[in-house]
Amino acid sequence: MKGEWIAIDWGTSNFRAWLLAGNDVLDKRSANSGLLHVEPGRFDVTLKTLLGEWVADRAPRIVMAGMVGSQQGWYEVDYCPLPASADSLLAHRKKLTTSWGSEAWIVPGLCKSPSGDLPDVMRGEEIQLLGLSLLEGIDNFQAILPGTHSKHVRMNQGQIVDFSTYMTGELFHVLITHSLLGRALPDAVVDDNAFLRGVAVSRRHAALSQLLFSARTLRLSGEISAESVGDYLSGLLIGLEFTTDNTGPVWLVGSAALTRRYQLAAEAFGIQTCCIDGDRCFIAGMQSLQQRLTEKQNGQF
Repeated sequence: MKGEWIAIDWGTSNFRAWLLAGNDVLDKRSANSGLLHVEPGRFDVTLKTLLGEWVADRAPRIVMAGMVGSQQGWYEVDYCPLPASADSLLAHRKKLTTSWGSEAWIVPGLCKSPSGDLPDVMRGEEIQLLGLSLLEGIDNFQAILPGTHSKHVRMNQGQIVDFSTYMTGELFHVLITHSLLGRALPDAVVDDNAFLRGVAVSRRHAALSQLLFSARTLRLSGEISAESVGDYLSGLLIGLEFTTDNTGPVWLVGSAALTRRYQLAAEAFGIQTCCIDGDRCFIAGMQSLQQRLTEKQNGQF
C-alpha cells in the first residue's frame, strides 16, 4: 500500500512494531527480542526477520525509538538535552539504510544533567509524552510512566522540562526473584488491601532497607498471607514514588494493569489522576515525527 511506514519500539527486553499507512494502523507484532536477545552485529538481519512479509518485497520507511539507540543498541544516538520538543528530537536523530533498502531513523532519548545534581536519562518514553500532548491537546502537565524504570515527567509549553527515574519495576523483580522476601512464595493473588497496606507503610520516615524487611516480618506474623506478599511489596515500592512527588493532577501512561496500581496508590495520597494507554500515545508520537520527517524532506519547513 502506498505511503506505508513502520514505527518500532525496541527496548532492552522486548520488540514491538506497527505497520502504518499514513495514520492508519494496518498491523502490529511483538516479540521477546529486545537488545539482550540480539547478537552483536546482527541488528539488521534480526530486524528483517522480525518484520517478515512487511519488508519482503518493499522497503518502507522505518522510525525507531527506545534502547535501540543506546550504547548496547544498533547505533548509539546522542541524548537530546532538556528542555526537549519534537523538533529537538528530530535534530538529534540518526539516519541509516537497511540491507533491504529501507530508510530508517533512530530517535534519540533525553538526558537531564543539572549542575551539581544527579544526571538522569530516558529512551522511548519521550515519544509517549509527545503523543499524550497531541492526543489530549495539552502543553502543560505532569505524567508518570510506570514500568521497569518508572518515569515522573513534567512538560511545560510543549517541551519536556524535567523528569526523574525510579527503578520500581526492576527492584520488585529482583526482590521477588532473588531475595529472602520472595523465597518459596505460592502463586500470587490480587490483594488490594495488601497493596494499600504497602502504600501506607511507604509513608513512614524510615530507610528503604528497613521498610522492605516488613514484607518478611508481616508474613511471619500472619498479618499478610504468603500469596499477598507480592502485592504488599508492590504497594510499598510504588508508594515510595509518591512520597517524593505528591502533587497533582497526574497523567498515568501505560498498560491498564500498571496504571490501575498507580491509580490506587495516588488515590491513597489524595492525588487526582487520568489514565491513557501507552501504545496509543507511542503511535501518536511516532506519527507526528514521521509527518515532520516527510515535511522536512519535501522542504515544507
